[in-house]
Amino acid sequence: MDQAQIEALRDAPVPAGQLWINGQHRCAQDDATIDVISPLNGKVLTTIARGSAADMDSAITAARAAFDDGRWSDMAPGARKAILLKWAALIEANALELAVLGVRDNGTEIGMALKAEPMSAASTIRYAAEAIDKLYGQIAPTDTSTLGLVHREPVGVVGAIVPWNFPLMIGAWKLGPALAVGNTVVMKPPETASLTLLRIAELATQAGLPDGVLNIVTGFGAEAGEALSLSMNVDVIAFTGSGPVGRRLMTNAAASNFKRVYLELGGKSPNVVFADAPDLNVAAKMAVYGVFRNAGQVCIAGTRLLVDRAIQDDFVARMVAITEDMVLGDPLDLGTMAGAVNNAAQLEQNLQFVADARAAGATICTGGERILEDTGGYFIAPTIISNLKTTDDVVRKEVFGPILAVIPFDSEDEAVALANDTEYGLAAGVWTANLSRAHRMVRKINAGVVHVNTYGGADGSVPLGGRKQSGNGSDKSLHAFDKFLNLKTAWIKL
Repeated sequence: MDQAQIEALRDAPVPAGQLWINGQHRCAQDDATIDVISPLNGKVLTTIARGSAADMDSAITAARAAFDDGRWSDMAPGARKAILLKWAALIEANALELAVLGVRDNGTEIGMALKAEPMSAASTIRYAAEAIDKLYGQIAPTDTSTLGLVHREPVGVVGAIVPWNFPLMIGAWKLGPALAVGNTVVMKPPETASLTLLRIAELATQAGLPDGVLNIVTGFGAEAGEALSLSMNVDVIAFTGSGPVGRRLMTNAAASNFKRVYLELGGKSPNVVFADAPDLNVAAKMAVYGVFRNAGQVCIAGTRLLVDRAIQDDFVARMVAITEDMVLGDPLDLGTMAGAVNNAAQLEQNLQFVADARAAGATICTGGERILEDTGGYFIAPTIISNLKTTDDVVRKEVFGPILAVIPFDSEDEAVALANDTEYGLAAGVWTANLSRAHRMVRKINAGVVHVNTYGGADGSVPLGGRKQSGNGSDKSLHAFDKFLNLKTAWIKL
């Protein structure tokens, strides 16, 4: 990938996004649309269909028919595997087109977008495909007069709802394992980042995925998402997004057919830096990148820096220097290190967090203001805030923007207490050269993943799942398949 290739795609026309139901493009039944506003310049990029409850019902009906007639679930695992592998290859072959389209839609810097979106999605789908013919049932340890078999069966119709920060990556976390084991899927993409998911649905059909197996209904959560979660014909909901929406989905599941609901609800992840960190420069760099890449719009972002008071001033100074050297600006420039906030409402929310912290007496060490306003885009300078109270909103709430809260500690026990002083439990980081301390911190911090002397980068071989109000269930790894399988016992008298 070079800049010339990106420039050739920068202003390519973007067709209106339509619903993808039963292997075909469709307008919404009432022809309603939503303007797609690019965060790069605040201008209308294209439109997408505004799917209604009726449109969602059509997609669910197609998915149910495709599951019930066995066109996918009864297909030999090896045949499903071949189709998914071809799909992954097509995503890779179109990776640059997908990455540029995604940047224009959601604002991620292109260097990150290429790896984290199409290439990651292809890798996830390939991983799931390769696992299909390696997932075995079980034989129970019975006496010789009885045979007990445990079968693994697809659950049926999966409803998937994904966020706008990494729609392809997170979408693939749902699609890969759900489809691999024979389910059909109805996906509701984010209304501010739907275009790449619509495109890979086309590629899935090109790869040979049967009609009706994957359906995409764009639109608003309160309309299309609500209908999906209330449907009596959906067996599982897999969701990544906010806590309030997660609660709504669980309520809707109880109000309908008690469908299983798996949630990843973000976090307020602590990044704990001890004075004996192996390399403070590396720790400072990773602390900066661990919260400011993709304009802070990363579920596991280390948005709470817990730093040993003995090194606090020095460490914050190192981070400020690294932050102020970051290249900000055009997300389609390969040199850009942090892109745009996805939408205007999110930008205003981020700026309000800073304003509230400043009014409460906190120190803005760097950043804190909107930048590049002349572009019309949604950009905020990466922001480091110190002199905070643990009760401040910027310390307690998931900001989902490039804002880092700094809190000092005086002992290992205090670091643990501060790390766990949150309603979330998705991720954490620990920096120390003391192996025993590292293991103690991994054991004591209540989070789904704890990074040691790094931050981020865990690949598809390990699970990602939340604790507390960060959700339940796991994405990635072989553990992700559990959400999309039922166990069935056969008890046979011999």
